[in-house]
Amino acid sequence: VQLQASGGGLVQAGGSLRLSCAASRTVFTINDMGWYRQAPGKQRELVATINTGGKPNYGDFVKGRFTISRDNDANTVYLQMNSLKPEDTAVYYCYADLAIGTVDVDNWGQGTLVTVSS
Repeated sequence: VQLQASGGGLVQAGGSLRLSCAASRTVFTINDMGWYRQAPGKQRELVATINTGGKPNYGDFVKGRFTISRDNDANTVYLQMNSLKPEDTAVYYCYADLAIGTVDVDNWGQGTLVTVSS
């Protein structure tokens, strides 16, 4: 499945951005969808994931600032980011867990850059 992310950009500290990620049509079941991020010189880390039932899972650093949501009919996941900080600057990668038979396959989008200026 192809994942097309959008919504990144440059924002001042304290501002907001909304990321979107749409998965292409597939005959397979998409389980969890979500976002990871990677800042320069750092490892990729969990931002948020959401299952098909709408239950979210957030990285510890989010602390109520971000909200993940999902449209199952459209195979699209959203990330509303508020109160952004310079340390949120990173490439944000869309993620989808695809069930192919009994195997779960991780799928990644191309990444969208979020830059938060101080």
